[in-house]
Formats: sequence, structure tokens, C-alpha cells
Amino acid sequence: MTLKQAIASLSQRVEAVTLVIILAIAGALWAFVGLAAEMLEGDLHEFDERILLSLRTAGDLSNPIGGPQVEVAMRDLTALGGITVLTLLTLAVLAFLILRGQRASALFLAIAIVGGQVLSHLMKFSFARPRPELVPHIVEVSSASFPSGHSMMSAVTYLTLAVMLARTERRIRIRVFYIVVAAILTMLVGLSRVYLGVHWPSDVLGGWSLGAAWALGVWLLARRMGEHGQIEPEKSVDS
Repeated sequence: MTLKQAIASLSQRVEAVTLVIILAIAGALWAFVGLAAEMLEGDLHEFDERILLSLRTAGDLSNPIGGPQVEVAMRDLTALGGITVLTLLTLAVLAFLILRGQRASALFLAIAIVGGQVLSHLMKFSFARPRPELVPHIVEVSSASFPSGHSMMSAVTYLTLAVMLARTERRIRIRVFYIVVAAILTMLVGLSRVYLGVHWPSDVLGGWSLGAAWALGVWLLARRMGEHGQIEPEKSVDS
């Protein structure tokens, strides 16, 4: 393969990746808008109620299925989407990037996480959906319900951290590992919110979709900024 052919092949691959990311962002935003519209029209009420009730013992809505051990595990999992844990993890990754000499990437990451937090609060304020009262809450909550802040910020934080860490890694299997772990943690946090009775399932789906769209947008922007030297470039993948 000549140098010209290699460059053309690389260019096509890069553009293909960009197109996939853009399509994924569009799909996630479409899902969020659809959920929001259905929620405002009340069309998700039956779906939400059925799932919440299926997670409680028949005849005793204060008792979630699975017993005390599962309840404790769900409390632990939901803490992974709390502001304290997410902040500590973000600070750890920021320190890692700075120690690697990637100060511009660290600043970009900090802005991306804070921006996602602001968006989450704005969405909650805009929709102002009441928390579910169908079943007793197992943990204390105070803010609005849609979208789920824990679910959205887990997607924003874990996926964005995974993307930024992946940019520093040459081995494709390690990059995939970062993304898979981030996705699993995000899913577990969201599921715990429904199990604990503090969110409707559609709240969690909305948080996941909007958070994923944000993280994918950060990934796309990081790729472009890296190509133009505005932040440290992404490591090339080992062949």
C-alpha cells in the first residue's frame, strides 16, 4: 500500500467513526425527546407503574423484592451515582491527566463534567415532574424526577471519563474495557433508582439517553480539538 493509499484509508476510517458518533448522538437525543413528549402527555404512566409495582412484594409495597441483602446492595449502587463519588472519581482522573502532562485535556474534562451537571439541573427544573408516590421511597430525595439526575450524571461522568482515559491508551482492548465498565456502572445506578422507588423508569431512561448524548458529544468534540491541537491528540491505536 502506498503512502497516499494509507492516508486515504485512514481518512475514510476517521470519517466513518465521526459519522457513527453523530448518528449515535442523534439517536440518543431522539430517544430523550420522545420520552419527554410521552411523559408530558401521560402516556408512560401505565408503563412506569407496572415496573415499579413489579419490584415490590405483593400486598406490602414498602417491601422491595429480593430481601434485605438486595436492598443494601441497591443502596450501595445508587451511591455510585451520587455527587460525592462522581466528584472524587472526576478529581482522580483529572489528577491522572495532569500527571501525564495533559493539562488541556484535564481542563476540557472538567468543563465537560460541570456542563453536564448544569444541564441536568436545567432539565429537572424545566420539566418539574413529581417523584413517584406509588411506593414508599427507600432513600431520601428532594429534587424533581425527570430526568433522573443520578442516571444522567452517571452517564455523563462515567462515559466521559472513560472516553478521556481511552484517548490516552493505544491498546484497543483497554479502550473497550473503559467504555464497557462505564456503561455497566451507569446502568446499575439507574436500575437502583427504580428499585429504591425514587424514580419512574422513564426518568431513568431519559437520564441515560440525555447523558449518553452529552458524553458522545464530548467525545466528538475532543476528537476535533485533538486534531486541531487545542487539546492533546488522541493516541494512535496499535495495529
